[in-house]
Amino acid sequence: MISLFCCRLICGAAMCWALMPRQLVTAGFFRIQHLVVLGLSVLATMTLSAGYGPEAETLIPSGVTRGVLITIAVVAYVGSVIWTLGRRRLGLGSILLILGLSCLAVLGSQPLFTTSAELTRTLVVVSEFTSAWLIGTAVTGMLLGHWYLTATSMSLTPLIRLNQFFLSASVLRAVVVGAGLATCPSPLSDTTHLVWLLLRWLSGILGPFVMSLLIWRILKYRNTQSATGVWFAGVILVFMGEMAATLLSNEVGYPL
Repeated sequence: MISLFCCRLICGAAMCWALMPRQLVTAGFFRIQHLVVLGLSVLATMTLSAGYGPEAETLIPSGVTRGVLITIAVVAYVGSVIWTLGRRRLGLGSILLILGLSCLAVLGSQPLFTTSAELTRTLVVVSEFTSAWLIGTAVTGMLLGHWYLTATSMSLTPLIRLNQFFLSASVLRAVVVGAGLATCPSPLSDTTHLVWLLLRWLSGILGPFVMSLLIWRILKYRNTQSATGVWFAGVILVFMGEMAATLLSNEVGYPL
C-alpha cells in the first residue's frame, strides 16, 4: 500500500506541475518538489509488492515497475539540478517525463482483483488516476501554500488554480466512486465494510469538497496562511479516505 500511495502522489503532483501556471511560481518550489519525488520514488521502490506478495497480478510486471521507479528517482534528481539553475524549458521536460513514468508506476503498483473483467479493469485504471489527481492536488496545494511564507510577493493565481484542481478532483472522484458502488457485483453487508465505506465518503470525498470551498473563501481575503492550514486538514482527510478506499477495495475485490 505504501508503494501505491507514493506512486499516486508522484503522478498527481506531476499532473499539477504540468497544468499549473509555472511561470508565476519561483523555480525553487519545483526544485524542492523534485527532491520530494526523489524520496518518494526510493520509498516506493523499497516497498513495492509489500503486503500483496510477489505473485500478485498487476497490469505491468513488478520488475518493470521497479525499473520505472528507479528511473523516476534519477530524473527527479537531474530535474532538481535543472530547476536550481532556473532552466524552465528543460524543467518542463523533467516534469513531463516524471508524469509519463509515474503513470506506468501507478499501473504497476495496483494489483488486479481476482474478479477482474474488462469493465472492472477499466474502472480500476480510472479509479487509480482520479485517486492520484485528488492526492496530488491536495498535497501540492498544501506545499505551495507553505511556499508563500518565503515567497510573499508571488501572485495568488497558482494557489487559486490548484484549489480549482482540488475541487474538480473531489467531484471527479465522487463520480468514479459512485460508479464503482453502483456496479459492484456483491452488496456490502459486513459492518466493517460499511464503516470503511462511510469513512471513505465522509473523509475522502465530502471532506475535500468542503475544504476546497473554505479555501476559496479564505483566498478571497488573500490569507495564504489560513488557507494553507485548511489545506493541511484537507490532506489528512484525503489520506484517510483513500486509505479506507484501498482497504475496502482490496477486501471486496472491486474498486470503491
